[in-house]
Amino acid sequence: MAKHKVFVTYHHDNDQAYKEALINSDIFVDYSVDTGDIDDNLDDEAIRQKIRDEYLKDSNVTIVLVGLQTKYRKHIDWEIYSSMYNGKVNKQSGILVINLPSTGCTNARAAHGEDEKKIIYPTATWTSITSRSEYEKRYPYMPARIIDNLLNKEAKISVTNWDNIKDDISKLQFLIDVTFDDRLNCKYDLRKQMRRKNS
Repeated sequence: MAKHKVFVTYHHDNDQAYKEALINSDIFVDYSVDTGDIDDNLDDEAIRQKIRDEYLKDSNVTIVLVGLQTKYRKHIDWEIYSSMYNGKVNKQSGILVINLPSTGCTNARAAHGEDEKKIIYPTATWTSITSRSEYEKRYPYMPARIIDNLLNKEAKISVTNWDNIKDDISKLQFLIDVTFDDRLNCKYDLRKQMRRKNS
């Protein structure tokens, strides 16, 4: 099977080691932006354009690594937005969220059917969530744009935890595969304005 083209968005200063661990798994082709790839002196629009046109355009799955500072970073929000945007040239990607150990999150969300639940979480008990406040309580470090789309039944975004995939690369492979398979069936909510600054 051909490897999927994956873009990893993450906080470079805090979470680089996790991104490197994903790359070292050698189960996908990396299309991510690395530190120093884009000149910090460029204006915001030029950075957004480079991310969209040079990195995201050929990828088809975006992994969002969620750490303590992820939701506050403007470039991460731009990368998520650009991954969700279905343009004439750059088509939308599937989105997979991985909560990192620093977040303390133990909840998961399976958006790709019963096989995902059986393979990744064979002993889990599932409950439905329909409120933003409950998602924010369960995932306090989740970017707002992801929460918008967890509330949107037409956006198929799974959320897993690092501990679920770190020792079994076949689980990560499965999650990337189902995210890829469902990518064009997602209707993302893009109403939120892109973040203008870090906080």
